[in-house]
Amino acid sequence: MSHSAESLSISTPSERVVRVERTFDAPRHRVWRAWTEPSLIAEWWGRGRKTVVERMEVKRGGHYRFVVDGANGAEGYEGRYREVTPPERLVYTFEWDGMPGYVIIDTVEFVDLGGGRTRVVTTAQFFTSEERDGFMQSGAVAGYRDAYAALDLLLSKQ
Repeated sequence: MSHSAESLSISTPSERVVRVERTFDAPRHRVWRAWTEPSLIAEWWGRGRKTVVERMEVKRGGHYRFVVDGANGAEGYEGRYREVTPPERLVYTFEWDGMPGYVIIDTVEFVDLGGGRTRVVTTAQFFTSEERDGFMQSGAVAGYRDAYAALDLLLSKQ
């Protein structure tokens, strides 16, 4: 089994976009479940920190809200699902309590590579290039790396 962590790729293909690609050693239906079931999200999304899923309505127009224990107390993240196409694609808004009013639109694609492997491609669309640059400088790369390492661990246990 290959170690998925080597395949993390983060790029900025245009001035308001961040693209993240990562391959997981798990079939697409299991990776999809890890992104759409509250009990599973709670295990990996907070990068090893306690995560409370306050709300998670995985349907078009549905609201989600996760609260993660942080160094300076609890941090909330929330948004609304714009598109839910199992097991291929999610589109949702993403907002952090620490920067209210700054909304990212995330598109997550789950690509079946065959052989029990899945590539997750996330495209984050920002309102301005300054917001994108601020996101990149905020520790986003380490955040993706740590969250996906936690997701690897979860998928290896299923």
